This record gives sequence, structure tokens and C-alpha cells, in this order.
Amino acid sequence: MSTRTPWWIRIPVLFFLIFGLMEYFIDSGEKPAIIEYPITQFFLLLVLMILIAIELILKSVENVMFQTLSPEAKERYLESKNKKREWKWAKEWYKRLTKTKEIEKESEIIMDHNYDGIRELDNVLPPWWVYLFYATIVFGVIYLVRFHVIGEYDQKLEYEQEVAAAKIAIEEYKKTAKDLVDANTVEPLTDASDLSAGEKIYTANCVACHMADGGGGIGPNLTDENWILGGGIKNVFSTVSEGGRDGKGMIAWKQTLKPAEIAQVASYVLTMQGTTPANPKAPEGDVWVNPDGQ
Repeated sequence: MSTRTPWWIRIPVLFFLIFGLMEYFIDSGEKPAIIEYPITQFFLLLVLMILIAIELILKSVENVMFQTLSPEAKERYLESKNKKREWKWAKEWYKRLTKTKEIEKESEIIMDHNYDGIRELDNVLPPWWVYLFYATIVFGVIYLVRFHVIGEYDQKLEYEQEVAAAKIAIEEYKKTAKDLVDANTVEPLTDASDLSAGEKIYTANCVACHMADGGGGIGPNLTDENWILGGGIKNVFSTVSEGGRDGKGMIAWKQTLKPAEIAQVASYVLTMQGTTPANPKAPEGDVWVNPDGQ
């Protein structure tokens, strides 16, 4: 019992071990399981109470067993329990890395210098410092050969590589952060899931003015080549987000739809181009030609 880890270490370690296992095995998405599933809070509280109860029981058993010991055994038990644990391996490594002399052996390295009673010791350089110094020499030689002799790469090339890697990281981030899109960065969405979501948004919000087939009613025809405020994904995104013409155009949907949803419905609207609605409205606006030729 004397070598047991203190309770104030055991309980937190076991508690956080169980907490970690719970987070690992419970699929809670981006949120921690303890937030996504409040029942886990009750479970962890129950676990904590059980751990405390076990420690109390062990302490009681230890006290009962202690009372059954003879006075000599009690003395030996208390002595072993109060004995401090020594990290011999750590002390051994410390001696190897510093090579310090014990106070009792300082007379072996004392020098003849004496100034106002102050004596000087001839200590060796600490091995850790010597090893570090040798490591810097090796590093310097490798650096010299690599960058000044072979010329593997320079700062300009390193900068270009980091910029390229950053652009790749940004593109990957955009795939999972679609709500960061705006009229300047939006691109046409072609995935079936995005177009399906755009169709649902269109059906719920746009059919009353543009008809289910995009032929137009109160709003303009979305199937022809004419656009009042410009075609293409960027113009359509901006029109849906900011609204149509003042006083008689479409409302601004940016207060209702998220940027990702606006991109989805704008992409779906563009798929209507060239289709044949049942009762198409006369063209309005001008024929729009993509300046990029796409």
C-alpha cells in the first residue's frame, strides 16, 4: 500500500481516461460528446462519484488493516509510507549531463586562486553544453554545403513553395466552409447534392414569381439569354443576395439565406438556361455575354 499513487492523482487520471475513451468512441461530429449529448455529463458525474466511493472504501479497509497490526508492524508501515520516492534514473542522468562534483569532493578541483577568501573551482564544461556546441557545428556545416555550395533552394523558391501550399490549403478549407463565399469568389456548383439543395430553395422561395419551370410570372423569365442585372454565377449570386431593382425588383435574400444556400440556388437557376418552359414570359433586359468567354 505504501507505493500506491496518491488518490489526488489516481482519481483525475482515471476520470480523464474515461472521458477520453468516451470522446473517442462516441461520434458527436464537430462538438464534444459532453456538449452534443448532455446525458454524458450525468454519466461522468456518476463515474466521478464511483471513483470517490472506491477511494473511501479502500481508505477504510486500509485503516481497519492498520489497526490489526502490531506496534512494530505499524511503525514499519508508517516508515515505509512516509518514505519519499527517489527518481534514481533522473539523478543519474543529471550527473552525466552536468558532471558536477559533490561538495565533499570539491577539494579535488579547487584552484590556487584566492581573492578575499573566494576560491575558484576547476569545473569541466557541462557535457550537455559541449554536445550542443558540437551539434551547432554539424548544423552549420550542413547548412553551408546545402545552401551555399549545392544551392538546393533560396528564399524566393521557399516563398513560392509556401504560397502554393497556402493556396492549396485555402481551397481545401473553402470546401468545408462554403458560407465564406461571396459575389467575388463564388463559382458555379455542379455537384448533384448542391443542385438538389438549390432546387429545394428555389421551390420554397422563387416559384411564386418565376414559376416552377423558370418561365417567369411576376419575375422575369430565367430560361432565355436576357438578363436585367447580368447573367453568370457572380451576377445571379449578387442579385439574389442584394435584391433586384429598387422599388420593383426582388427582395434581398441575404437576410434569409446563407451564402452557401445563395450559391446553390444561383447555380440551380443557371441550369434552367436553354430549357423550354410551358408558358415563357417575353425576354427582359439585354442578352448577356460572359466576358470570360465561358
